[in-house]
Amino acid sequence: MDSGDRHKVPPINDGPKTGALRSNAEVVQRMASAVAGTLGPKGLDTMLVDDRGNVIVTNDGVTILNMMDAQHPAARMIANISKAQQDEVGDGTTTATLLAAALVEEGEKQVSRGVPVAKVIAGIRKGVRFALERMQEMANPIWDMEDEWLQRIAYTAGREQEDITELVMEAAVMVGREKLLEKHFKLSESVVAHPRAESSIFAGLLTQRGRVNRTRPPVDGPVRVLVVADDLKPEPVDEESLRTEAGFTKQEKLKQEFEATVLALVEQVVDLIVVQGEVDPQAEELLTDADRMVVQGVDEREILRIAEHTGARPIKRTGLKKTPEELNEVLGLCEEAEDDPILKRIRILGGQGKPVATILVAAPTEELVDERERITKDAAAAVQAAIRGGFLPGGGAAELALAREVEKYRDTVQGTEAFGVAALAEALHRPMAQVVDNAGFNPLEKVEEVKALQWKRQSASLGIDCDRGAVCDMVDMGVVDPLPVKYHALQAASEVSTAILRIHTVVRMKKAD
Repeated sequence: MDSGDRHKVPPINDGPKTGALRSNAEVVQRMASAVAGTLGPKGLDTMLVDDRGNVIVTNDGVTILNMMDAQHPAARMIANISKAQQDEVGDGTTTATLLAAALVEEGEKQVSRGVPVAKVIAGIRKGVRFALERMQEMANPIWDMEDEWLQRIAYTAGREQEDITELVMEAAVMVGREKLLEKHFKLSESVVAHPRAESSIFAGLLTQRGRVNRTRPPVDGPVRVLVVADDLKPEPVDEESLRTEAGFTKQEKLKQEFEATVLALVEQVVDLIVVQGEVDPQAEELLTDADRMVVQGVDEREILRIAEHTGARPIKRTGLKKTPEELNEVLGLCEEAEDDPILKRIRILGGQGKPVATILVAAPTEELVDERERITKDAAAAVQAAIRGGFLPGGGAAELALAREVEKYRDTVQGTEAFGVAALAEALHRPMAQVVDNAGFNPLEKVEEVKALQWKRQSASLGIDCDRGAVCDMVDMGVVDPLPVKYHALQAASEVSTAILRIHTVVRMKKAD
């Protein structure tokens, strides 16, 4: 293709077999339409209804997509990117879904015009790499926990609920910047909502379950903590062996050994025993008589959090046979372990390990518990993401500015891959168009108006004030989004959209035997 014809749109060509692609594109559009109306400050809720009449009203993209009756493989791929987005950065699932749908739509248009699908995909990937680099260059970093932008980000992600904003900010400061930058730490996992709780922050953890031996009084610190990443009961003997005398004898021997281990544990100065699995009834009785607090059925992630906070080293059941001196080395320590009579769980406070905070959120009714918890988690995730990567103008302004950059970049790309780059540029208009549409304004008119002014003023932060429909500076209005949220949304959208574009034929497999 010579330079003059490089960006000429090929004629409509009925030749390519786009049946599967067209079908997949329609499914993806239906998935996107389910969450599109929730985007932006004027977005509305979606009502989910099951066949029993149960109803969920929410504007959370990942909730909607994962609870939809989606059997089509392409629909499940879209639902999966929302889960991936949520797991990675805790927010931006609707944006990721809309971008994926827009990329599939624009890519399908190019393929329908005769551009080889491989070239479209290559162009999209090339354009996304360029856009992600530019996105990082555009970001404003946050170095200080007192930065006012953090408060604004928490306020926006917290659906403008002041109590949630204050809770999240207090927790972020309590945990500290260093902890927030840790790769595997998620502040959003510190959020617990309950209808009878009083909203508060405390330095410590709230166990998932209450104590097994409820009759004993709470322990006042310092508290020595043993973390068992296993069951606390005798080692099992397989059922086949139990049919023999030797097997029965072995079982009795293991029971005796286990009882001796528990009695040795009673002699050990341990106040709180946290068990991942189940606790043997006899062990429970012995430990209760010895005033040992026991919590069982704690999942693996929580076990690790408790160990990290108290400085304990989790051990397996066989590790309980260690000598008292060796066992002493794996114990953790905290200032206090107390019952929460309302939540019926244990508060582990002031651990000697890494600092953590728990965000306890009150909900006025049982029905609002999940929604309040979700919103608080979104706010916590957004604050942490902003600490890690800074922020960009919100309201679709950053994506629109990137679209302009990508359009310029397209001129440097040789061959038909340029059409894939053009598809990306067009898809990047979608977030702002949807925000404007949800606010009740004409997206075609407003997006072009913003685009022209961004170019004229060389500003990437111009967007639409959704109350008045006027072009305004999003940063001046406090409308910003964390860079990692937008970065991962574009990255995830690119991966799933190119995967869908590559599907040429759909074949139903025979039923499994």
